[in-house]
Amino acid sequence: MTVTTDMVATWRRPRAILRQHLARGRSEPFAFSLLLVFLALAFIGQWPVAAREAFLANEPSAAPRILPRALAVLATIPFWYLLAALSRLVARAFGGQGTWYGARIALFWALATVGPLMLLQGMVAGMIGPSPALSAVTLGVGLAFLWLWATLLHEAERG
Repeated sequence: MTVTTDMVATWRRPRAILRQHLARGRSEPFAFSLLLVFLALAFIGQWPVAAREAFLANEPSAAPRILPRALAVLATIPFWYLLAALSRLVARAFGGQGTWYGARIALFWALATVGPLMLLQGMVAGMIGPSPALSAVTLGVGLAFLWLWATLLHEAERG
C-alpha cells in the first residue's frame, strides 16, 4: 500500500497497519522516510504562518521567515530519535517485549499520520491567527497524536 493509503487506514485500524510496517523487516531508511514525511508536512504547515507574519510586518516576502523554520524542523530530528528511545525504555520498564526499531516505527508512523492535521493547524494559524479556533485545532492534533502513538507503541511492544 502507499503511504497516503496507509495514513487513511491507520485512523480505522492502527494496529493492523503498524503490524504491516513491522512485517516488512527492519529498514532504517524506511523508518527515516516516515520521519521525513512528517517533517515535510510540518514544515509546509508553517508557510501560512510565515506569510501571515510577513504580511502583518509589511514585508514584501515571507521567504526570509521560511528558511529559519526549515532549519528548526530539521533540528528536531535527534529529538524524535531520543523520544523513541525513551518510549522504548519506559515500555520495557512496564514489561514491553518490543524492539528499539518497533518503538521508532510506532513514533514515526504516528507523526506521519498526524502530518496532514499539521497542515490544517498551519492553515488555521495563518488564516485566523491566535484564537480559540487555533487552540481547539492544536489540542485536537495533540490528542490525536498521543492516541495514535500510545496505540501504536502498545502494539509494537506486544512482541
